[in-house]
Amino acid sequence: MVFDIEGEVNLNNFFKPKTIVVIGVSRNPNKVGHVIFKNILDGNFNGEVIPVNPKISQILHFKVYPSVSRIKKHIDLAIIAVPAKLVLNIVKQCNKKNIKDLLIISSGFGEVGNTILEQQLKELLNKNKIRAIGVNCLGILDSHNSLDTLFIPRYRLKRPSPGSISFVCQSGAVGAAILDIATEQGHKFSKFISYGNATNIDESDLLEYLSKDENTKVICLYVEGIKNGEKFYKTIKKVSKIKPIIALKGGLTKEGSEATISHTGALAGKKEVYFGIFKQAGVIRASTLEEMFNLASLVEKEIKFCGNRIQIITNGGGYGIISTDNISTSKNIKLASLSSTTVKKLKKLLPSVNIRNPLDLMGDATTDRYRIALESCIKDKNIDAILLIALYQTPLITTDIVEVISEFHRETLKPIIVISTGAEFTENLSESLEENNIPTFEFPENAISSIDKLMWYENKKRII
Repeated sequence: MVFDIEGEVNLNNFFKPKTIVVIGVSRNPNKVGHVIFKNILDGNFNGEVIPVNPKISQILHFKVYPSVSRIKKHIDLAIIAVPAKLVLNIVKQCNKKNIKDLLIISSGFGEVGNTILEQQLKELLNKNKIRAIGVNCLGILDSHNSLDTLFIPRYRLKRPSPGSISFVCQSGAVGAAILDIATEQGHKFSKFISYGNATNIDESDLLEYLSKDENTKVICLYVEGIKNGEKFYKTIKKVSKIKPIIALKGGLTKEGSEATISHTGALAGKKEVYFGIFKQAGVIRASTLEEMFNLASLVEKEIKFCGNRIQIITNGGGYGIISTDNISTSKNIKLASLSSTTVKKLKKLLPSVNIRNPLDLMGDATTDRYRIALESCIKDKNIDAILLIALYQTPLITTDIVEVISEFHRETLKPIIVISTGAEFTENLSESLEENNIPTFEFPENAISSIDKLMWYENKKRII
């Protein structure tokens, strides 16, 4: 590979190219090469994109070149979308043209048992110091640089708004599905990177690069198998001190491990080994894809915990009990104890409410009752964060509660995490809170698990 002066893989051309060539374009709108070329155009890429195919002369009003050798200008990035048997020859042509950065979408290598061909490709890339993401990958997306090289049409997969989450995903199908639903839920992304078989550039190289990316605050990682365990461990231990890594490991069972080998050609390894590595290196381990992005949302919104004492405010007694149970059994957070000053004040202002933790405002809670509770708890030095449960179905809560919560959020550094369960009316209010950078959850268990794991990370970061 080609390294920069610090000995790290330089990946700038993958995310900030000025000139891209797409090798394997087609007039058939269902072919991968056609979709990629069109997505780059429709994504408003601000550089130049050049199509290559020896069998056609024009596509979408663009001149098509028969080979990269016929292109006179310098090319930053080549995207290869041809059958596996043609890839080696295409790479050789790119090398002659001095193209040193390749995104190889093509499948048909180690993931289908064609390990010899993949090894030949790896040796060719390394010999000529060529960097390549792939093979067998979905592509990459950089929202801040308007770069969309994914081979799924834009009408089938929503593209996210620019944000601070970067998602590194070994599986293209998993990545596409999660990117789609995460975008629908309002998560905003810096980068999405599908890296497939990691023939050349691997997850460690990508994590290293993202640790220095100014647009990335948090890194989500879905990994099925690692080929270089020592490199991976050293990298995640280093990167997790800089930015949170939230990892989900696929292939935890014997059957899942075998599926991993057939999917990306990587060895899955025992789950206990991965879990131990994540823990030692300060990586937050997500149990589900949903939890991964719940955690990412807290980091994205710059929610920072200065302590682990949580105060519950609720208008639903059952939700307060569930939250209490979950916090009480958590490892890294605990229930706060209201100060005597706060208890005295609330007894005077809210005489019908049992002043404790959880602070149950009752089913007849009003928006003003929430205001009083929030103001008192925010001022209480015994409380580090507030878990606010608002079940909007009760009749005395007005839509003004969104502004009440948002006002306190703006005025304090103390985290406010909101839990609201319900259909359209509730969803609309939750969206309004999210727009004001306030994290919302549907259920207490999800919120508390995320808070607990983020607190673990904050504690771990101080000692590793």
